[in-house]
Amino acid sequence: NGDFLRDAFKKLFNQELISFFEERNLKLKTERQNRVFPRSDRSSNILNVLENELVKLGVQVICRSKVVDLIVSGGLVKGVRLENGQDVLGDRIILACGGASYSFTGSDASGINIAKRWGHLIVPLQAGLVPLDVKPSYIKKLEGLTLRNIRLKFTDSKKEIISEIGELIFTSSGISGPLAITLSGKAIDLLAPERKVFADIDLKPALSIQQLDARLLREFKLNSKKSIKNMLKELLPLRLIMVFTEVCGIDPLKKCSQITQKEREKIISWLKDFRLEISGPRPIEEGMVTRGGVSLKQIDPRTMESRLIKSLYFCGEMIDLDADTGGFNLQAAFSTGYLAGESAAIS
Repeated sequence: NGDFLRDAFKKLFNQELISFFEERNLKLKTERQNRVFPRSDRSSNILNVLENELVKLGVQVICRSKVVDLIVSGGLVKGVRLENGQDVLGDRIILACGGASYSFTGSDASGINIAKRWGHLIVPLQAGLVPLDVKPSYIKKLEGLTLRNIRLKFTDSKKEIISEIGELIFTSSGISGPLAITLSGKAIDLLAPERKVFADIDLKPALSIQQLDARLLREFKLNSKKSIKNMLKELLPLRLIMVFTEVCGIDPLKKCSQITQKEREKIISWLKDFRLEISGPRPIEEGMVTRGGVSLKQIDPRTMESRLIKSLYFCGEMIDLDADTGGFNLQAAFSTGYLAGESAAIS
């Protein structure tokens, strides 16, 4: 849904956001893939800048006061109602309540539910940028193991969907890490009761099948008296070797000189395609972002104002916007928030 963000990005894009923080004495750094972080690596420094700006501008902040509803009259928002029954009146209201991910922060989809109560269409919520569960039970034996410079591709029974090289981490129930999380949305989109989706891991993406075969033949010759388990230490982490020989159906203590051509072909096949069937995403609370939210059809992209209720604005993750990891979701939240605030101020 990137086209929806054009007006918001015209008002505030990455360079303007960087300047905002640097002008307030927050030192930043740019890391790989052009990701920008506080030089201190403390997210609290970002929060401090924003809190100081609120104080500087004389903004009243009311804490521990949960908003449970809007006050609307004649199609025009008049304020919000708090959990204690108190009404807080205002000519313009901006809902910036987040999605349903990271619920320990208070992001529990309550703002989305309020919007729904007042007639807004809600695109069903899903976890975005989330670890994935897989079916093989042996995955528990790999918990905590990190694989670097591997290729992960998602496939259904017919074709490859997406493929990238990066870092993968095994969990007690599946796969996580930058690579799996970045690509998770593609797998989630494909999952259906009658459709199987697989995570295929190429453990040696720099080598072709022919090169890998030649490498194995060379290693077998040099290490003919070694067990296949010990020889595989040249290619794989130790914790993965035991699972690897299990799925290949090869005795880990078998001597390299005894490995048959068929067994060698099976080893190559699994090195190039270590296949795991995806059973589903982790719960939405574990997602980095929320997919879905208030439908873009009911929000004016030029102002972030509701098309159903005048003077009501939306921004951030409660809108049906989500992107890959890398700061894109944060930028979307800052940009839509800025546009909503400016629009509310000048309307």
